[in-house]
Amino acid sequence: MEIKKVGVIGAGLMGSGIAQVCAQAGFQVTLRDLEERFLQSGFDAIRKSLQRFAKAGKIKPEEVDGIINRIKGTMDLQDAMKDVDLIIEAVPEEMELKKKVFADIDGLCPPHTILASNTSALMITDIASATKRPEKVIGMHWFNPPPMMKLIEVVRGAITSDETTDTVKKFSVNLGKEPVVVNDGPGFFITRYTILQQVDAIKFLESGVANIPDMDKMVKLGFGWPMGVFEVIDFVGLDTMLHILEYLHREIGDPRYAPPLTLKKLVKSGYLGRKPGSKGGFYEYFMAGEKAKKGDG
Repeated sequence: MEIKKVGVIGAGLMGSGIAQVCAQAGFQVTLRDLEERFLQSGFDAIRKSLQRFAKAGKIKPEEVDGIINRIKGTMDLQDAMKDVDLIIEAVPEEMELKKKVFADIDGLCPPHTILASNTSALMITDIASATKRPEKVIGMHWFNPPPMMKLIEVVRGAITSDETTDTVKKFSVNLGKEPVVVNDGPGFFITRYTILQQVDAIKFLESGVANIPDMDKMVKLGFGWPMGVFEVIDFVGLDTMLHILEYLHREIGDPRYAPPLTLKKLVKSGYLGRKPGSKGGFYEYFMAGEKAKKGDG
């Protein structure tokens, strides 16, 4: 099966980035979200990203408009499903929401269409149970920001077919990415592995081993990481991390995945990371604490 047209559900940080990558690779893309303002925000993010690429010499400035013109925005789900060969879902990490989306798109898109989820932790087999085509449901776990990160973790559900897996692997390579196939399970490999590092960092903070900027500085200088642990948490979202930990702890039963108290407190206090309406993330929490110590507020 050949992928020619792609539908992306969700125009947020991940969805807009995925749409950009697909359009840059020459695919026709339909980007769908619930409201016009979300679509506009997604297109604004795509244009800014492409302009940065042009400034860095990775694409020609005159290519920007052509890439954007390959992306059609819509609020009509039925319109978004029309004639698509692959759908990539990028909505928030909530199982019931994802299952509803998959049930809806399953009834609207052509029989040959592959349904992929960008979930970073939720089991593909569970999501696929909401459809009548579980053999065509697969995980495509992208990494943030999608235009920059090479890896796509391709997740096979219990009934995902070889044909579906091979098609998504080939498509990922055509995007300039490097797909690695893993079997289904809560958190797959990457999330289950990396989130424990993030949990430990929060526990180190709670026990007073080191502060947030110093821990991030050490992992960047010591391990060569492009971002610190707390920078990543703030970037992904504290509420997202909390949802994932609660899911992993519930599904696996391993106490290592129990959400740290500090994470719970920050989320309840409105510190959600880099997203609209948030007070900030761990860094803003740290700066507020430093100001309080100095008597500056």
